[in-house]
Amino acid sequence: MNADDPAREPAPAGRGVIKLGHALRAFGLDVRGLTCADFGCNVGGFTDCLLRAGAERVYAVDTGYGALAYRLRTDARVNVMERTNALHAPPPEGGVDLVVIDMGWTPQRLCIPAALRWLAARSATRSATTPGRIVTLIKPHYELSDRDGQHAVPRGGVLDEAQAEDIAQSVLASMPSLGVVVLASTRSPIAGGAGKGSRHGNAEWLALLEVGKK
Repeated sequence: MNADDPAREPAPAGRGVIKLGHALRAFGLDVRGLTCADFGCNVGGFTDCLLRAGAERVYAVDTGYGALAYRLRTDARVNVMERTNALHAPPPEGGVDLVVIDMGWTPQRLCIPAALRWLAARSATRSATTPGRIVTLIKPHYELSDRDGQHAVPRGGVLDEAQAEDIAQSVLASMPSLGVVVLASTRSPIAGGAGKGSRHGNAEWLALLEVGKK
């Protein structure tokens, strides 16, 4: 097939496509027609995955500048919000239906309240049609600073399996206190952190959350 053939699917914009794609399948989550936000978009792996899965619009938010893949930043379905801290950014008018999160060096206790603000701004019509949901990537090595000191990042920056899972489960257990219900969770099929492959980086988990009932 010719490289210029419009029918050829473009290469994924980063490893996030694999991670979020796995989560959407594992959770049976249909994003077709949804307005979404990607907190910590970076090169745009999660944004790319959402568009491939049929999302109508994605707000790509990141504190950095220039990292988002050109193909995505020029896509009419993407609202690029660079040099923007998702923890403090006001939601767009009408809010969003789904927030996906992969924010570096930021614990879940800060990410989730920010996502809830964007979901709370949804229009009444959309709120009645679909529940507000979050898919977040839990990185145990980024949660250590919030722990009581019993854990420390080992030399090389990679946690052992038992330590990583213990922290991930603790984070999941804390979610109701943040105002969300954990509907499901799954381990990422590829590692993150210090490594680029499945054997040498930090284990990560993805969680599907729904706004808790008051």
